[in-house]
Amino acid sequence: MALLEIKELSCGYGGGDVVKNVSFEVNRGETAAIAGSNGCGKTTLLRAVCGFIPISSGSVFVDGTRINELPQRERAKKIAVLSQLGAEGDYFEYTVLDTVLMGRYARQRGRLFSEAAREDISAAKKYIAEAGMEGCEGRLITELSGGQLRRTLLARAFAQEPDVLLLDEPANHLDIKSQRELAKLIGSFAESGKAVVGVFHDISFAASVSDRMMLMRSGERVLYEAVPEALRSERLNEVFGTDVRGYMKKMYEIWK
Repeated sequence: MALLEIKELSCGYGGGDVVKNVSFEVNRGETAAIAGSNGCGKTTLLRAVCGFIPISSGSVFVDGTRINELPQRERAKKIAVLSQLGAEGDYFEYTVLDTVLMGRYARQRGRLFSEAAREDISAAKKYIAEAGMEGCEGRLITELSGGQLRRTLLARAFAQEPDVLLLDEPANHLDIKSQRELAKLIGSFAESGKAVVGVFHDISFAASVSDRMMLMRSGERVLYEAVPEALRSERLNEVFGTDVRGYMKKMYEIWK
């Protein structure tokens, strides 16, 4: 049985469905990439899967459990999401440690911040270090660079210790070294028996971290295949309206 299963999902924002009848599944140990041109419904799909927006039809299952039937606290133990920067509203003057501790709320025994259990603080510091933010625990997130904030929010998502991790443009604002570290973190998370679903604009990065790739166009699933097959498919060019493979080869020629 797949860890994450999406069945005939449709959703939107009140003016009709943006995502239409999309189905796919991700097994334990797998990372799935969602790719497509701007406005094709990638982020909307991700937001519906994690419960940020309502589903008009279809279902989301995690480990056989229908996710929208779970209380919010239990849902947070199943799915964590790293949204695009700016998608979560204004950022308050919390420290890095306090921000990552928010990811522990579903597992905390004491009250947030004032009575956080020692194991929650220890876990938060562990994920802060893994995200490359060790030594920054006391800094305010309003004073961080875009890349540092991205890594802090990634640490918060890892701190939830979910079964499924949803990533919306996770490499945005990250330098090359940080992108390589992110790739390792994604791989380690999936290999621990979990599942990752990421929305990506960078096809090369998506291919390097993923097992399967879904191509979307106009809110619909066009293809869902293993990465090598997806990259060789003519549907890739159809979705992006250009010779993707040819463009990528040309770009990498400058390194010869």
